[in-house]
Amino acid sequence: MELRRFATAGCVGVLSTIVDVGALMALAHAGIAVAAAAFLACCAGAVANFTLNKYVSFRDHTPIAAGQVARFTLVAIATGLLTAAGMQIAAVQLGAPIVVAKAICAVIVFAAWTYPAQRRLVFGAPAYL
Repeated sequence: MELRRFATAGCVGVLSTIVDVGALMALAHAGIAVAAAAFLACCAGAVANFTLNKYVSFRDHTPIAAGQVARFTLVAIATGLLTAAGMQIAAVQLGAPIVVAKAICAVIVFAAWTYPAQRRLVFGAPAYL
């Protein structure tokens, strides 16, 4: 069960990352600083991520509660900040191509922070909190 949930959440993460990378590339090409573009792009991917994870990965069919959205928002903001910091290091300081840097950052942040936080704080906590 946990492996299925992790794999499904990973696939949802890939789909959300496609949204995220599309926004990142558009923002970066528009001249927005890489760290800011990475943060804003993470926010765009977060909307798709919440919806798909809630109903598909975690099979949470309870009504959307303000507390759940607030917890997801905090996890998403932390994810965006961690990704922005990673992108600053990988793309700006180390010179990795933006898409490569994004892929590396996404995998590390997902495994170390996003999945555990969503499992425990967002979709594992009672909906009324």
